[in-house]
Amino acid sequence: MTMIITQVVPTPMGPLSLLARDEVLIAAGFTADPREMFARLPPTLRALTMAEGDLADAAQAVRDYLDGRLDALDRIPVEQPGTPTRQRLYEALRAVPAGTTVSYGLLAERAGLPKTAARAAGSACAQNLIAPFVPCHRVLPSSGGYGGYYYGTRVKEWLLAHESPAAASPAPASPAPASLATTSPAPAESLTHSV
Repeated sequence: MTMIITQVVPTPMGPLSLLARDEVLIAAGFTADPREMFARLPPTLRALTMAEGDLADAAQAVRDYLDGRLDALDRIPVEQPGTPTRQRLYEALRAVPAGTTVSYGLLAERAGLPKTAARAAGSACAQNLIAPFVPCHRVLPSSGGYGGYYYGTRVKEWLLAHESPAAASPAPASPAPASLATTSPAPAESLTHSV
């Protein structure tokens, strides 16, 4: 019988709950209670049994990421619901390298949509179930600032600051702001992405 396996991994931003089905990550988020992530899953997945277990590869990828191997999360297979357009946006998100950021409009373009589809990109980020493996924290509003983040702006700032030394590749994305390097982690607050 297929079931959803959960594991909670400690991080400097607080606990990170991981949920996987058949060794594929289906949810991850900064909460100590995996049931909070489970409640966000589609009904077909919520119909499955949830049990604590060992998600060794995903948990090790988190530890590696925190130890400075910033591409470690990229190797973990992920799957989340969404239309074909939403899936293209999630693929484009996973292609944004650590240490860089993109605007919502640029994310839309990278997914093959017009730049004017920035709101669709923002919606995909707001409904992303697999943070930080699908790195919506790397998307910033073109008007400046950090925008929102489901787990709080402080978590987004911490993630960007943690990744900032990786800003070495000359990609069309812009490097994470240097001012993030002094940001310290703080408790998460519930926010949604703004475009």
